[in-house]
Amino acid sequence: MNPTTILIIIAVIVVVVLFALGIRLVRPFQKGVVERLGKYRRTAEPGVNWIIPFIDRMTKVDMRENVVDVPPMEVITKDNVAVTVDAVVYYRAIDAVRLIYNVTNFYLAATKLTQTNLRNVVGELTLDDSLTSRERINDQLRDILFAATEQWGVEIVRVELQRIEPPADVTQAMHRQMKAEREKRAVILEAEGERQAAIERAEGVKQQSILEAEGKAQAIREMAEAERAQLVLRSQGEAQAVANVLSQLHGEDTDTYVAVRYVESLKEIANGNATKIFMPAELSGIASATGVIGEMLQSAKVTPQVKAAPGQVPPPPEIL
Repeated sequence: MNPTTILIIIAVIVVVVLFALGIRLVRPFQKGVVERLGKYRRTAEPGVNWIIPFIDRMTKVDMRENVVDVPPMEVITKDNVAVTVDAVVYYRAIDAVRLIYNVTNFYLAATKLTQTNLRNVVGELTLDDSLTSRERINDQLRDILFAATEQWGVEIVRVELQRIEPPADVTQAMHRQMKAEREKRAVILEAEGERQAAIERAEGVKQQSILEAEGKAQAIREMAEAERAQLVLRSQGEAQAVANVLSQLHGEDTDTYVAVRYVESLKEIANGNATKIFMPAELSGIASATGVIGEMLQSAKVTPQVKAAPGQVPPPPEIL
């Protein structure tokens, strides 16, 4: 093998080695910042990229969402209570060039920035507000960090407080306060329940009384209606009977029948306690029935039931 062939083979091997050394693979969630002799050259997209070995240099930047864990720290609230607070910050890179050239250590810078602003935000709130205003604190921190980190080519996605712990003595006092508040609410609810039950019972008694009174009134009305209907039917029957009899009588027979009915009425009247009986003047016109009336009175043996004093005979009723 002559020297020329050997040189060609060596040159080919060197070219292949240099080509292989210049191959860079950029993954889908990465971007590469290419520098040539210390100066920014271009941004490499995901895929296979080639740079000049020993002249170009590529720095890969992760474009996925990442998290910064802020360590616990003590913060003084507005009402001078020391609480322990920690948080986490979620971010993602939006500009690989600015993330490399505008900040040296983004993780450390974001941690310190979050701690500083967390002291400011929590320090403006009282203990009770800080414990109940997590969303408010998260939103304020996100707005502050978003404005501060925009020049670093980073977007703050969200900020979450992990815990806010007051001192042990304050925690115990809060527990006693919450227990007393729960007992107070229980007593109030129990009293309210008893009051409502008493109202319901009174309302039930009232409704029962009303329904009983209405039932009695309805029964009285129905009984009175029944008695009235009975009397009406009885009077109608008697009137019909009298009308039937009178329709078959003529002249003196009619007067005699009227006298007989009148005498029957006198029998009922004489059974009472009256001492005098007033005869209507119209009876004098029934002269023809006098004998019949006498016989009826004789057969009826009208005897007054007037109460007399002991040892005395009651006087007979006077017929006027």
